[in-house]
Order: sequence, then structure tokens, then C-alpha cells
Amino acid sequence: MQDDSLKYRFLKQALPESSKKRIVVITGARQTGKTTLARHIYPELSYINLDAPENREILDDTSSALWAKSVGVSVIDEAQKLPDIFEKVKYAFDEGGIHFTVLTGSSQILLLKKVRESMAGRAFFYELWPLLQSELTGADTSEKARKPLIHGILSGHSIEAVLNDQVPRLMEKDDAHYRLAEEHILNWGGMPGLLPLSVEERWNWLRNYGYTYLERDLGDLARIEDLSPFRKFQRLSAFRSAKLLNYSDLARDAGISVDTARRYFEYLNLSYQTFCLPPYYRNLTSAVIKTPKLYWVDIGILRQLTGFKGKMTGDLYETMVVSEIYKWIKTFQLDADLFFYRTRAGMELDLLIETTAGIMGMEIKSRQKIYKKDLRAMKDVAVQLGGRWLGGIVAYQGNEIKKMDQPGIWCVPSRRLFQ
Repeated sequence: MQDDSLKYRFLKQALPESSKKRIVVITGARQTGKTTLARHIYPELSYINLDAPENREILDDTSSALWAKSVGVSVIDEAQKLPDIFEKVKYAFDEGGIHFTVLTGSSQILLLKKVRESMAGRAFFYELWPLLQSELTGADTSEKARKPLIHGILSGHSIEAVLNDQVPRLMEKDDAHYRLAEEHILNWGGMPGLLPLSVEERWNWLRNYGYTYLERDLGDLARIEDLSPFRKFQRLSAFRSAKLLNYSDLARDAGISVDTARRYFEYLNLSYQTFCLPPYYRNLTSAVIKTPKLYWVDIGILRQLTGFKGKMTGDLYETMVVSEIYKWIKTFQLDADLFFYRTRAGMELDLLIETTAGIMGMEIKSRQKIYKKDLRAMKDVAVQLGGRWLGGIVAYQGNEIKKMDQPGIWCVPSRRLFQ
């Protein structure tokens, strides 16, 4: 995998030009490339990094009335470091002194709470996630890269129409590039800073990322005097990716109260480390599990926390597939919601994807072959959904896109979904 300090990011397609009248807020986890992207897309704007104490002091002393003249149209990095900045930007924007500003930062709770309160109706929000598989294989400076297969599926297009147009099986030389990207995500995750490093340097980078996260992002989110309980909770949560979220079990194992466990998990969500899938139980059956499932966003960080350097497991593979879909929906702000489905009797469907057009299902199998028995849960759910069923996909590690069964159930190599 080559160095990619300016790897093409699909969020570029969503960000507005600086000629627009906008306040742009770009947030996301630390080290996902927010600064690089903002400076690359808006090179004509002045850049101010509030990590520097002297910059914070200067902007803190700048009055709202002089903001447009002194600061002007700019990219302001780590904006959460100076809470008063939001009111000053708002004043200059409302008065017509500035027409465009970009604010970036890593701590969602501080950015969004302050911005939503002070800039309602003015700010446009965007999230930059770790690299997607399609970004790993894409060109560095392409003006507009081709969207992957998953985009058409999530946009509500017919699964039959999307997949019928695909070459069933790629030539090895074409497929090898996709395999390499998927292997990288499964082994290292999507942090851009890892790409030019050796294997040992990557582990050191991930370890240092963990320290920086605790010192800086968590410091922005909460004042925790003793970090040991949180670090233990964080590690235990990483072991539970792709599993049901049980606060009582987590609290007991971490030696904290259930309320503290809920608060700690909220910190992980707000700092873009984890997310939850809710169970789908509308209009199907009352005998369903109603506990959410926990997923980690980035496999590399998950591996570092758990210390697991071995070969891919089923849980890691499921985490990767669900996370890739989740990141794509968030990047393009698609009108699609993710759920899982599990009955108390043990029937489970890994994903239900609800769009404005209807609902599609997905099974995730970390193996090379798919069998008819793998489709039982999906076919049962399809019958229950009736006219809302759009079709189903089994994401797997095989080589061929092919239709498996009715109603509209296909198997698709996961690496093809995300390219």
C-alpha cells in the first residue's frame, strides 16, 4: 500500500465550494485526515490551528466586531479548543463580514453542542471517517472517483438492476488490487497515517494513538481523574465488537457501575470509536431481541486494544463489513438506516438496511462458499416484510457475484461491494 497523504476522499464530493455562503463543520476521529482534506480543498483560505496556545490567545483576544477584518474567511482547526470562537464566527457571518468558514475538530460533543446552539440554520455538518476500501484503491488526486457498488445499493436502486450489470468474476490481476485493500482494512483499519509505515511502526503508531486519544479527545469530552477504569472498559468493549451490548456485563467486568458504563460508552460513541446497531422489530414479530449490537469503527484500533494480531475471525470480518457500510452512509448522508434482526429462538439476520424505497437484508459470512441453508433467515424475513422487501445480499470471501435464490437474494464478495 503506497503513501497517501493526499489519498482521494469521497467526502470531497459533498463539501461546498468556498464561494458559497456557508459555515462548514468537519468533524471525526483524531487522525482521519480532516486537516489534510480541508487544506487540500480550500488552499485559498488562511489556516489557523488552535492546538497552538499562541493562536488560541490571539483569537481569544479578537473581538467579534474585528473578527472579519482580523481573521476573515479561514480554516480553523481544533475549533473545540476555544469555545467562544463559535459565537464570534456566527456574529461575523450574520453581519456579512465573512461568507465562508471551515471549522474542524475531533470531539463531536463539544463541536456539535456549541455549533448547533449558536449556529442553527447556518452550519453544514460533515464527518470524515477512517479510509474506506474504495479510497485505499483510488487515485491520489482524482477530481471525482467512481463510487463503489454499495452506493447504488444503498441509494435505493434495485439490487437486481445493480448486480445484473456486474461482471460475475474478475480476472486475477484486477481482483488482486481489491483483495489487497480488504486485507489492509482487516489487518490495520483505515487510519491514513499507517500507510507509509512498516509493520512494527504501525503497531507503535496505533499504541501512541491510544495514548493521544486518552490524553486529548477524552480530555475534551470528560474530566476523568483516574483513567484506569476507562481504559479497562475501552479494552473490554473492543473484545465485544459484533456482539450484543450488555451494560451490566461490561460494568461488572470493568468494576464500575452500570451508569458509569453507559457514560463511558457514550464517550466512545461521541469520539467516533464505536457505534451501535439497533434491533429491527417493527411489524415483524414480538419475539425479538431488543438489545443493540456494538461495533468498533476501525479494525486497527480494535486490534491494538485487544492485542490480537492473528488471522481474521468471524467477528472481525462482520465488524469490517458493517463498519464500511456505516461509514459510507455517514459520508454521503444517505437516507438509509442500519438494523440487525434476531429472535429469541435464535434466528438472526446480520443486517437490515432500510431506505425510502424499502428494506434489504444482508448476511455476512467469512468464508469462500455459500450454501442454501445460509439463506433461511433472510428468506423468512423477506416473507414477513412482503412488499417492502427489496432483495438480499450475502457478503462473503468468495470470488463470484451470482444470484442464489428468490426473492432476489445474491452472494457478493465483500471486496466487490466496497469497490
